[in-house]
Amino acid sequence: MGKVSTGFSMSLDGFVAGPNEDFQHLFAWMMGGDTDYTIKIGDREQTLKLSAASIEMYDEAINTAGALVAGRRLYELTHGWGGHHPITAPVVVVTHRPAPEWVQEEWPVTFVTDGIESAIEQAQKIAGNKKVVIASTTIVQQCLNAGLLDEIHIDLVPVLLGEGVRLFEHLKVAPVQLDGPHVSIGKGVTHLTYSVKK
Repeated sequence: MGKVSTGFSMSLDGFVAGPNEDFQHLFAWMMGGDTDYTIKIGDREQTLKLSAASIEMYDEAINTAGALVAGRRLYELTHGWGGHHPITAPVVVVTHRPAPEWVQEEWPVTFVTDGIESAIEQAQKIAGNKKVVIASTTIVQQCLNAGLLDEIHIDLVPVLLGEGVRLFEHLKVAPVQLDGPHVSIGKGVTHLTYSVKK
């Protein structure tokens, strides 16, 4: 089975979302490069402007992802990405409630109500040899606490936000030992990939 991985843009002071869930500073690097990079989200396209190092990182992320695991709040906040997440992988939603009425039958989504271990197990079956990518901060924390996370990717952005949402807020197993990082430097961002020691 593939690795269980996560990836977030993060400020130098450790925030993956700013106050009031503001992401403009965290994602500015995606429009600061010199090469157009088009992604498809459902039936629409969005063009990013990335540096060569960031394109290499983005291509690898898309090509190695086999399933995405998200919390219910993120899934509803994004309206299920319109049925098509940008990494084009099926979505597994960790929840305690039935699927929202607006979810369409043809959308590649599975709702799991019996906990994080079951959600990861089902996502790994969907992903096969590809990675399971964790998209929600609370799910990342649950995976770390349960010993389920294999890899952490951080797009480190040169900004101090001062407040917001931290990726590693509620760890019960700290310290968590990491190997790495593998480093590549893009325009306005440093890409860092760590392996979680088990």
